[in-house]
Amino acid sequence: MKLIQRVKRQIGNEQAPSGKAPAPNAPTNLKKTTGPKPSTKKASAEDNPFTSLPSLRETAVAERPEILKKKLQACSITFDFTNAQLNATEKEAKRQALLELVEYVNNTRHCFNDSVIQDVIEMVASNIFRALPPSHCKSGGEDEDEPTLESAWPHLQIVYEFFLRFVVSHEVDPKIAKKYIDQTFVLRLLELFDSEDPRERDYLKTILHRIYGKIMALRLFIRKATQNLFYRIIIDNETHNGVPELLEILGSIINGFALPLKEEHKTFLERSLLPLHKVKNLSTFH
Repeated sequence: MKLIQRVKRQIGNEQAPSGKAPAPNAPTNLKKTTGPKPSTKKASAEDNPFTSLPSLRETAVAERPEILKKKLQACSITFDFTNAQLNATEKEAKRQALLELVEYVNNTRHCFNDSVIQDVIEMVASNIFRALPPSHCKSGGEDEDEPTLESAWPHLQIVYEFFLRFVVSHEVDPKIAKKYIDQTFVLRLLELFDSEDPRERDYLKTILHRIYGKIMALRLFIRKATQNLFYRIIIDNETHNGVPELLEILGSIINGFALPLKEEHKTFLERSLLPLHKVKNLSTFH
């Protein structure tokens, strides 16, 4: 309950504001993807999926898994947050539904059973995976502009909080989770690290690090994908907002390396970490 109150305090009053080839075995370059199209249709009270479903707390225990699935599916609906007035009622109803989901998983055991995991991942993906707005900080010198904060953050923060609790839950079987949190999912997470909003990057840092610890089958791929992203920065002289957070994750991972070091780790030092000292925007993450 304290978590819900904290999240409500943080977001309750927020207003939505109007080259060279990669090294062998490195994943392919990340491609820009577009998220689901936001809803612009005005829903009636009867059709509103957020208000038509009963509260989980007031639902009989035997029926809660089905209501949970329906609420997750309803929260997969997205809205346009560039216009604060558009679908304002539905947006607030969805925000309350997301808060209810966080509260429910925080206070309920065995809520992440195998049948609901796919719905969890689909809800998270539909909300967080989207085309990032053009960066205002990549056009010139340092401190040129303040970072652009995400207009949808009142919803995104709760989605990220929910997803973090899913990833760290001991009830989530890694063998089941890896069916949905796969290599494609990881690449799309890495795309989001380019967000200008530091609040989003902080959640992404924690979540990706937890995924690395939970799903062992993805560890090599995460290291290779990060290395490939650094190649783009070094070779193509690209800029990327998420380098500090990715380096923090790698710092923790490197602390766990066993001696003697594998050749893969030596290659990472020689071809990625050391050359990063020569890029033009070194000061942003040095």
